[in-house]
Amino acid sequence: MTHVPALVVGGGISGLVCGYALRRAGVDALVVEAARRAGGLIRSERCDGYLLELGPQSFSGTEPIRELCGELGIAEQLVEAPARAPRYLLVNGELRAVPLSPPAFFASSLFSPKTKWSLVRDIFSRTTPPEPDESMAEFTRRRFTAELLDKLVGPFVSGIYAGDAEKLSLRAAFPQVHEAERAAGSVIRGMIRLAKAKRRAATADGVRSAKRQRPTLQTFREGNETLVRALAEKLGAALRMGTSVVAIQRAAASANVSARFALTLKTGEASEQITAEHVVIAAGTDVAARLLQEVAADVSSALAGVEYAPIAVVSLGYAESAVGRALDGFGFLTPRSTGLRTLGTVWNSSLFEGRAPEGQVLLTSFVGGATDPEAASLGESELSALVHRELAPVLKLQGGPAFAKVTTYVQALPQYNLGHAARMERVEKAVAEVPGLFLAGNYWRGPAIGACVEQGLAVAAAIAAKR
Repeated sequence: MTHVPALVVGGGISGLVCGYALRRAGVDALVVEAARRAGGLIRSERCDGYLLELGPQSFSGTEPIRELCGELGIAEQLVEAPARAPRYLLVNGELRAVPLSPPAFFASSLFSPKTKWSLVRDIFSRTTPPEPDESMAEFTRRRFTAELLDKLVGPFVSGIYAGDAEKLSLRAAFPQVHEAERAAGSVIRGMIRLAKAKRRAATADGVRSAKRQRPTLQTFREGNETLVRALAEKLGAALRMGTSVVAIQRAAASANVSARFALTLKTGEASEQITAEHVVIAAGTDVAARLLQEVAADVSSALAGVEYAPIAVVSLGYAESAVGRALDGFGFLTPRSTGLRTLGTVWNSSLFEGRAPEGQVLLTSFVGGATDPEAASLGESELSALVHRELAPVLKLQGGPAFAKVTTYVQALPQYNLGHAARMERVEKAVAEVPGLFLAGNYWRGPAIGACVEQGLAVAAAIAAKR
């Protein structure tokens, strides 16, 4: 029977980073992925001259990602979006720039005096967040206004989590905001304190100035999947595709005292038995819940309660001359009050070079999410027609798209809904009672690529420290 010091189940970004970091630390790790390709939702594809992102469109260039790219030899392939690219909201059929600074917010006609006053009131008031949990919608109405929820908070919740602000937990999805009010009695004062504390910590550690450390919106010249391919190349034979884990059990007592787990792997029609000292489940919660029924029943039952939102990614290409509005920014988000089904649209070819053929533009829109799950079940032609129909008046489009591709994910993003933080606390305590077991994934510390990278590195460091 084969024995490995560490087995990582799942070849998404969390599992790939964890496996790579383990092997870099001298731990002989094996990563297994049931699909025929690695990367999970991170998918880049060239089609008819377009460079499509079929999952996340970009990522925040955090310091851990920069360091990882340097180690992998792909740092020179990073490209940044224009730092001042405006974001827009669709309000009353018109694209309005999101005010991203306090002066811009108070000068903007996008929000009423009541909403502006609510921010001033927050600075001078002192409140305590309710227990045990509060939705983003409840929080925004309590601290600010329903208008801010409709026009800004709700759309951004859809943009980040594809979630429903009425269900999404503030504490789980935006823990810094919750902590800011809890510590300072004011969201704004608390956030200012947190920012100052980070700058002091950076200075104490001898890190470069906070201004230079500020994350920027990035991707790679050949798409986000560049990172996946680089990690897969480094892992080499230590990454096995098309291999699923059928069962995990506690290992029977044997001469090999480091064998804590016995696993059954399946590749095609062939099955094999393997033992491992450490097991990292870096797959979705449905897979983790199924595999941990015998090893950690409490973890299994808690993870089974995590909900996911479906998403359809609709990539449309147009002749530049057919677009009647300047695509001078990041793109736009759509408040649910508009009645449109398109959650938002990214103007890819305005952010990064080489995303569309000469004279063409690439627009990527998202449909579905927690507020409209049925939309993701529509056919590809229906979805592309729906998005074009809703984009046409906004961008003053003349004629249909020259290119269309639709990619649907039934389980796209985990929902950090009410009770999620408490659920994860229970999971963390239960996992700690099973020596050698670790979890990683986008349901744990945030769905962003950067958050998954950091978690993968942290799990690898925890395992390496135990050896």
